[in-house]
Amino acid sequence: NQQRERNNQISAQLDQARANLQSSRGRLASLEALQQAALGGQEQEVAQWLEQSDLQQASRLAQSLTVEPRWQRAVEIVLGFHLQAVCVDSLDKHQAGLDELGKGALSLWDAQATSNGQSWSSDQLLSKIDAPWNLESLLAGIKVADSLPAALSLRSRLAAGESVVTPDGVWLGRDWLRIARESDEQAGVLAREEELRELKQSLESQELKVAELVELLEQGRDALRQAEQTREQWQGQFNQLNRALSDISASLSGKRTRAEHLRQRREQLQQEQSEIGEQVRNDQNLMAETRERLHAALEAIETLGERREALVGRRDQLREQVNSARDRLSKQRASSHQVALQVESMRTAQGSLVQNLERARSQLGQMAQRRDELSHTLANSELPLQQQQEALSLKLNERALAEKDLMEVRRELEALDNQLRQLEQQRHKAEQLVQERRDQLNQARLQSQEISVRRQTLQEQLDEGGLKAEELFEQMSEEANETEWHRREETLGQRIQRLGPINLAAIDEFKEQSERLEYLDEQYADITSSLETLENAIRKIDRETRTRFKETFDKVNAGIKDLFPRLFGGGHAYLELTGEDLLDTGVTVMARPPGKRNSSIHLLSGGEKALTAVAMVFSIFQLNPAPFCMLDEVDAPLDDANVGRFCEMVKAMSDQVQFIFITHNKIT
Repeated sequence: NQQRERNNQISAQLDQARANLQSSRGRLASLEALQQAALGGQEQEVAQWLEQSDLQQASRLAQSLTVEPRWQRAVEIVLGFHLQAVCVDSLDKHQAGLDELGKGALSLWDAQATSNGQSWSSDQLLSKIDAPWNLESLLAGIKVADSLPAALSLRSRLAAGESVVTPDGVWLGRDWLRIARESDEQAGVLAREEELRELKQSLESQELKVAELVELLEQGRDALRQAEQTREQWQGQFNQLNRALSDISASLSGKRTRAEHLRQRREQLQQEQSEIGEQVRNDQNLMAETRERLHAALEAIETLGERREALVGRRDQLREQVNSARDRLSKQRASSHQVALQVESMRTAQGSLVQNLERARSQLGQMAQRRDELSHTLANSELPLQQQQEALSLKLNERALAEKDLMEVRRELEALDNQLRQLEQQRHKAEQLVQERRDQLNQARLQSQEISVRRQTLQEQLDEGGLKAEELFEQMSEEANETEWHRREETLGQRIQRLGPINLAAIDEFKEQSERLEYLDEQYADITSSLETLENAIRKIDRETRTRFKETFDKVNAGIKDLFPRLFGGGHAYLELTGEDLLDTGVTVMARPPGKRNSSIHLLSGGEKALTAVAMVFSIFQLNPAPFCMLDEVDAPLDDANVGRFCEMVKAMSDQVQFIFITHNKIT
């Protein structure tokens, strides 16, 4: 912006300098024309004689004199026609050609009349003039006086051939007085010549200034272009860094979320691990107690088994004793009463023993039942582990649900990223609009500067004419007619044309402008030809674009019509154009799953939207297969039936496209 401001300032200075230069050139041309007319350059016969004598470029006497500004009028009165004298190398050289001048007035000055270096007193007119020649022959005996009374007081003391002149141009001798008040171009020849010298010097400085400003403006424009290129580079780097920062921020946010999730999961697993460990320790203690009770029961069973064996052995002994008693009873029938008593007693003991044996058998059954119960209890001690496994499966399912929620959050984050990118595009468009407004503002400033320069030029013209705009407006009649003024302007223009040309530089300017016009005509023809070529190319591109877009649209439309029913198990979908012009039309996806009569895409579920998008993408892949395709959790919002059809579609498409597949679905 600073460089543009500097360029605008330099451009304004350049416009001002060019306007001043043009004004100075016009002023110089006008003064040269007036000076040429004042020095006799308009007489054709004299001009022809000077051209024949190779003196058309010779300087005039007035052009070589330097007079103090106060005494310029006096020198003009005294020298008069001699100011038009043509400076020649020798009068004798042109003596023979004087007879050829049949008409007109001519004055020649011998340039060999060099100055003798004599100093003149301040009351002599020669002391007021600086010339390369000796003007004594023209100005000898001419004194100066500051005023007319002073000149009149000197008149009585003038010798023969002497005279006195005042700064106002009053020239008098002893017996005569001459005063001239010219108002034509003959007046102010020396002042005009001095102004011409200063104007030429000023023109040189102005041309140098214009060249310097042009060079500065070119340097400023180069610097501006470099600055704009640098700004574009920095803007591109800034956009890249901003995108990289967004990616890094998104990645960092995802990693932080993932790390927080992992930290929570780790704490949860640690807590679960501690709970499971505590439960395992309790189960181990219970199992240890159960094993001790089992060992005690087994030892009791072994003890009862030994007792049973002892009782069985005693029963056998008792049976043997019964048999021997029976033998003895048969042998000792004599003592049967005693034996009968003994037998009855033994039978009573035997009944007690049988009861004890039955009781032992019952206890043995109870111990076996207790053993079975302990075995069953030992088998059931593994049940908490199974319950922990089931709880772990539930936690894993909860984890899957949490990851699904995480996926939804990621999708929302992606939507926000898309919205951010859209806002970034809107900001870029706004910056372009601001730049356009700035360009329009700069153009308006340039137009304002141009109007200001034109206004200043018109003001200078009014100043040269001694006029004031306010007075002109006051003097202007209320009945002023623009048409009448234009007619008067044309009449005055015709009268000025009849007066003859004044600006002798107009020919060179016309030649320069003609060359510039030819150059601009060539450039215009070149640009017109290029524009026609470009328009033809644009029309050709438009035709080819319409053809290729229609072909591509038809193929993609046919693909989505075929793929949509295969993915949904029915229904239909097709593409529809939103406009008639194929160059700026939009494309609408019309999808209707089986069993639905939806009127808006918002009525579709997430899985239906995903399958519709898959059908659209796969139809494009059929038209122009990519080297590979990455599917990132595309099946997340799908149910089992849609997942099966989706997997079949991917498997069928894998013959043409390589898939990199990311999924958490076990069916996929």
